[in-house]
Amino acid sequence: MADSSTAPTGLARRARRLSDRETQRRMLAAAVAMVNRAGLTVSLDHLSFEDIIREAGVSRSAVYRHWPYKDLFFSDLVIELAGDATPPIAADELALIGQIVAERQDWLETAERRHGLIMELFRQLALFDFEAVHGSAAWRTYLALHATFLSLADGRLRDQVQAALADSERRRASQIASAWQRLTALFGYRLRPELAITYEDVATLLTASLRGLVIQALSDPGIAERRLPARPTGAAAEEQWSLPALGLASIATACLEPDPAVEWTGQRLARLRQDLSRLELADP
Repeated sequence: MADSSTAPTGLARRARRLSDRETQRRMLAAAVAMVNRAGLTVSLDHLSFEDIIREAGVSRSAVYRHWPYKDLFFSDLVIELAGDATPPIAADELALIGQIVAERQDWLETAERRHGLIMELFRQLALFDFEAVHGSAAWRTYLALHATFLSLADGRLRDQVQAALADSERRRASQIASAWQRLTALFGYRLRPELAITYEDVATLLTASLRGLVIQALSDPGIAERRLPARPTGAAAEEQWSLPALGLASIATACLEPDPAVEWTGQRLARLRQDLSRLELADP
């Protein structure tokens, strides 16, 4: 007996007449999937309109009714891509934080060791994020999409893409800012008041540093492999530091300081251990 829960594919999917909205949704989803697999070029010439129709499993007549010319579809595709143009770095990031903390439980006992733990988090997480971004087709799409946007003539499409890119950037900055605010609060740090800076500003600086190094590494692969024996301020010992890690640590130490209002009682230490074990650093 056939499994009724299995989604129909190919010709079977076309047997049922699809609404124009469903046709549009499937076409854009198929095109986004193809872009994410192969990457985006500024011209979009590597994408075949007919291949997208076949992959989407929709009627050609319905597609051409909605988009009489393929350029109209590609305009909508650019807007669709721009709406989610800053893909997440990696779902395994929190697992890495848990591993680092679990291996250094005794580092939570004193202010000096807690700072050393934060520096170790910076050292490993920055490299992890850099490698995830550097090897990601989604991020290559992100870079190409910005080049596509810059090549567009002034007009409605350019305005729509710019608005979608800006909204995507704001959402990502907000997520990073929230995670940093929770992490620094757990460890008893605050933003330096003399800077009048926000966590969104910190997120912008961190993102710009990471992306800048990724862009440089595209033409200078040695950046990805470069390691320096270093012991930044507060680090527990000399270790091999990547350039992304040094950039992150420099920004973080310039923007953050221990919060003098925080008292490290036994109760607070117990709560810190509990919170770190659950890794509740991101918005639910």
